[in-house]
Amino acid sequence: MDLTGLTLRVAAARPHVLLAAVPGGTAVRLAAERLLRARDWPRASTPAQADLLFVAGPDLPELRTPLERLWRDMPAPRARVHARTADEVEDALNAGRALLGPPADAGGHREGDHGARERHEGDDQTPGHDGHDGHGDHGGHGGHGGHSGGQTEMPGGLPMAGQGADRDGLTLDQLHLPLGPFLADWPAGLTVRLVLQGDVVQRVDVDEPARPIDDAAAEAFWVHPWLRAASGEPVPVGEAVRRRAAAHLDSLGRLLAVAGWPAEAVRARRLRDDLLYGAPRAAVAPRLERFTRRVGGSRTLAWLTRGIGVVTAQKAREAGVGGPAARAGGDVTSRYRQWLADIRHDLPRLEDPAPLDVAVEDSPRGPWSAEHPPSAALIALLPRLLEGAELAAARLVVASLDPDPDELVSRGVVEVARG
Repeated sequence: MDLTGLTLRVAAARPHVLLAAVPGGTAVRLAAERLLRARDWPRASTPAQADLLFVAGPDLPELRTPLERLWRDMPAPRARVHARTADEVEDALNAGRALLGPPADAGGHREGDHGARERHEGDDQTPGHDGHDGHGDHGGHGGHGGHSGGQTEMPGGLPMAGQGADRDGLTLDQLHLPLGPFLADWPAGLTVRLVLQGDVVQRVDVDEPARPIDDAAAEAFWVHPWLRAASGEPVPVGEAVRRRAAAHLDSLGRLLAVAGWPAEAVRARRLRDDLLYGAPRAAVAPRLERFTRRVGGSRTLAWLTRGIGVVTAQKAREAGVGGPAARAGGDVTSRYRQWLADIRHDLPRLEDPAPLDVAVEDSPRGPWSAEHPPSAALIALLPRLLEGAELAAARLVVASLDPDPDELVSRGVVEVARG
């Protein structure tokens, strides 16, 4: 029996897809996630598991190097495709499967493997080593986008530890560890650089978000109704609150996946997609009620997240943070429960035809302002919440704030920033 050939045919039929979303690419990511689920194509969480690299969103020159390093971490046979808009997703996935289709040669490589990048990516081919979309592999590798702080690296991309004094005056190993820009269940393109001593975060720096080549290609998907209303276009309240509830479900999907509850993460994303595709309130309300009760009432999830990333409502507002994070006024548990409460509050208004007033209705992450996008304040808050935290808690803190880098690079925001 030709086991190698059989394995290759199975991989071509159901490729393991590594989804790399960039800022401004939320609509593309959502379309890809929905189609992958419909096709029952498995998602890869690390490059080692992946057959197909799917890049979602506009061209961002600053992220070409980490994407290339991600690509080089994938074993052959492999293929790479890029969808810049949601309309391109299906064709890109079909092209990726076609590239994986030819049989392997004697050396175990597929025909067309190296051509995948040329035919579908067209970016530079800077050599390097990177990690991506995994819960540990790709946030933890110091080679992430070349962001190892200039340290010497050990095999596998992990930076070698230096030394520094801890808070008790002892000399401990000091490790520079970047999270991002491509992690599973992580804000698209965000890079957070940690300095660790032991398993405690001592210092945090956050990179500025990468910007696309063409500003017109980047769109802040979750705040699009607010952008349209701010420009004078009539937008129904129902459309805005539907988008807001879907955004909270997307955030909950990330947090639940990071917390290790994949079944509920999938339910959150299915409900998110139902809202985005216009399902009537009567069809989704019972399922949403069950979901919010189950997640909100989970003692295990509350125990896992209690006391992590505490920020009072007053401190949040002093930092310029509004919306759910400020109203929650507490820890990770308080923030995800606030999302659930907001979803329940929005349910009766999914079909409200009244015109949206951006001064009254918050966008998903807070009061909307193109001059001061709410996610900018959330990102600025991260160092305060992460410093002194244990590394294991860092991902949960970020997921509970879930800043949206799209807000900082979208067409409407860039136009305002330029005056």
